[in-house]
Amino acid sequence: MTTASTASRCQLYLISPLDVGGHFPARLEEALAAGPVAAFQFRVKGLDQHEAARLAEPLQAICAAHDVAFIVNDDVALAKRLKADGVHLGQGDGDPREARRLLGANAQIGVTCHNSRHLAMEAGDAGADYVAFGAFFPTTTKTVEHRADPEILTWWQGLFELPCVAIGGITLDNAKALVEAGADFLAVSGGVWAHGDGPGAAVRGFATMFEDQPAG
Repeated sequence: MTTASTASRCQLYLISPLDVGGHFPARLEEALAAGPVAAFQFRVKGLDQHEAARLAEPLQAICAAHDVAFIVNDDVALAKRLKADGVHLGQGDGDPREARRLLGANAQIGVTCHNSRHLAMEAGDAGADYVAFGAFFPTTTKTVEHRADPEILTWWQGLFELPCVAIGGITLDNAKALVEAGADFLAVSGGVWAHGDGPGAAVRGFATMFEDQPAG
């Protein structure tokens, strides 16, 4: 995962659906083969660590084959067990400094900051590798308690080098405004996995959108 905000274009950050069993590994392979993806976040709920690790194993291998960073949602212990590339922390999921101590200097550590400039600056001070703002749009992935305005991305880009991720209800139809506002990454779940023409078509659509973005 390239976490330098000097990257010339926005990049895609996939978030898994909650159900990653069954045919999902083939769907992930389809998505990653279709176009550039910077990172994949493994997000499951209510499973013990052994079962989560079993489900993660084939997905982590697919990501490695495509040189895509494998990020674990919320669970530092699982990230350590899997030797994942990093962890994404919600506001109640632990301190970035402790995650860094456990996962090492090279781990990618992201922090959910909702619509809060203060939380984002705190995350940066705590050593996060990226901050995530959102939700920008209605989403069925999780209950939305905080809505963010694209202006927060522009504000962040004007002041900080740390990359910012836009999250929440992002689809091909609404993403352009977030790219133009300055998002370094778009975190997308349903906008890829529920796309009518399949995840590969969605990834290709995002790739085209990013290519059309002026470099700089």
